Amino acid sequence: MIKPVPLLLGLGLLAACAPLPVDPERAAQACEERARAAQGPTGRVTVGTSSEDGAFGGVAIGLSGDYLTGRDPLAVYEECVVARTGAPPIRPPRLRS
Repeated sequence: MIKPVPLLLGLGLLAACAPLPVDPERAAQACEERARAAQGPTGRVTVGTSSEDGAFGGVAIGLSGDYLTGRDPLAVYEECVVARTGAPPIRPPRLRS
């Protein structure tokens, strides 16, 4: 026979492992970044100088898997929000022009 105390303790631990609900606005912001990356390559150029090291520079280029596979940025945004919140987006994404 199963004792009720260990069973209740086990159920309580399982409930504690349930994912917390995600704020829809935070999900929208995170998913906008992913949708922007699906619009095209991203990049950054750094140029500067310091008294210790002298001149320095750098270039970074990013390509997302969504961009490489030709996925629609709006579809990427919507799927991302639904995956994070379980609900449709609360607002349209703010993408690059």
